[in-house]
Amino acid sequence: MAVYRDARCRLCRREGMKLFLKGARCFTDKCAFERRGYAPGEHGKSRRIKETNYGQQLREKQKARRIYGLLEGQFRHFFGKASEAKGVTGDVLLQMLERRLDNVVFRLGFASSRSAARQLVRHGHVRLNGRPADIPSMQVRAGDEVSLREQSRKLSVVVNSLEARKGQGVPEWLELRPEGPSGRVLSVPSRASIAVPINEQLIVELYSK
Repeated sequence: MAVYRDARCRLCRREGMKLFLKGARCFTDKCAFERRGYAPGEHGKSRRIKETNYGQQLREKQKARRIYGLLEGQFRHFFGKASEAKGVTGDVLLQMLERRLDNVVFRLGFASSRSAARQLVRHGHVRLNGRPADIPSMQVRAGDEVSLREQSRKLSVVVNSLEARKGQGVPEWLELRPEGPSGRVLSVPSRASIAVPINEQLIVELYSK
C-alpha cells in the first residue's frame, strides 16, 4: 500500500498550523513549525498568496487528508461512501475518518500519532473484538472492543504513549480501560465530539464541482 514517506513537518508548515503528525515531538522545541513557521521552499518566507474560493476549499481538503494520513485516492474513496450514506455528507465523512481503526488506536492513547497507530495495526499488535485486525482503514462500530496483543502491551511506544497521555482522557464516544489496556466504542462520534480544525463544508463544495 502506498504511504507518504517525505518529511511530515513540511505538511504542517504548508498548512500554516500544527497538525500534530509526529506525536510527542510536536510539543517540544524541536518542532519544525515552532522554529520555521512559514511555508516550506526557497521562497517560503516571502510567499504571499491571495487564496480564491477554490484555493480555500483545496487547502481544507489537504489539511483533512494530512491530519488522517490518507492519500488522495483513499480520501476520495471515503468521500464517495459518505456522499452515498444518509445524513449530512460532511459530518458523515468526518465520522467515517474518526471510526478508522488506526484513528481509534490513536484516540485511545495506544500510539502517540496516527502514523504510529497505523504501524501498530499493520504489524498485528491490535485486536478488534478479540480477533487479529491488521487493516488500518477498518471501520469500528458501537460496542466494538479494541485491545492490544498481550505481548504488545509492553512495547516502549505503547508504554510511553500511554504515560504521556495520562490524565488527558479520551473522546466521549470512546471508553478507555486502563487494565489491559483496552478500549470500547460507545457510539458513533457526533460532529461536536470530533476535535479537528476542519471546515468539512468546504470539502463538500470542492468535490461537488
